[in-house]
Amino acid sequence: MLYWHYPGSGETPRKFFLEGIFVLWCIMNVVKLTLPMKTLKMLKVLALAGSFLALPLAGQAADTNSAAATPPKPDKLATCPVSGEKLGEMGKPYTFVYQGQEVKLCCSGCKKDFDKEPAKFLKKIQDAAAAQK
Repeated sequence: MLYWHYPGSGETPRKFFLEGIFVLWCIMNVVKLTLPMKTLKMLKVLALAGSFLALPLAGQAADTNSAAATPPKPDKLATCPVSGEKLGEMGKPYTFVYQGQEVKLCCSGCKKDFDKEPAKFLKKIQDAAAAQK
């Protein structure tokens, strides 16, 4: 058990069971006592404004599906590379782009199996594209 004085108080020591809470409490009080309230409000506004201004820029940097990006290589297989089912028999194929290659699966359930061994299934798609050339 730790015994500490509250900073700036003339009180007797109090017991604290969690040292981390006390340290956080001390830091918050030191910041409150040393910085004027206007400065704290300005720092809070600047931190919030900076995060809101940077958010759209982060979205643009991570956008790989924009019109400026190169189009993915088309999937030329008529069957699902995971299950072997003919595409379109179970409804609209589940289509997504993986590392610049369009992938068409018979259903969204096959996506889990695709994610386990993507190289194996990409090879099937690329072999089919090479065979059609």
